[in-house]
Amino acid sequence: QVQLVESGGGSVQAGGSLRLSCAATGYTRTRYWMGWFRQAPGKEREGVARIISDSTTYYADSVKGRFTISRDNAKSTLYLQMNNLKPEDSAMYYCAACDSYAYVCSLSPNSGYGYWGQGTQVTVSS
Repeated sequence: QVQLVESGGGSVQAGGSLRLSCAATGYTRTRYWMGWFRQAPGKEREGVARIISDSTTYYADSVKGRFTISRDNAKSTLYLQMNNLKPEDSAMYYCAACDSYAYVCSLSPNSGYGYWGQGTQVTVSS
């Protein structure tokens, strides 16, 4: 059973940085592709970044050049480095795992991500 626990959220001013972490257990790296998603109040959950088994990364246009997804295989931890944060980045951030053997696992939260963490709040003030 895949289990995901996020940490690292907080409050920062615009232009600041945060690094989110997601500790993962019970998954096979080559099979499960990982992603970061976010959801602001009153808005739908959206994909932010994903990393697949060969470490290729993909980003939403809104965060390209500012966010970096990475992972430490030895620690089974996924990261999201967020730089030059903007107020519109404020949201609850979730990490998620998708079984690439069964699903598309794109940046859409509805593309097969069956395992989700509890979320960590990011608030960016202007």
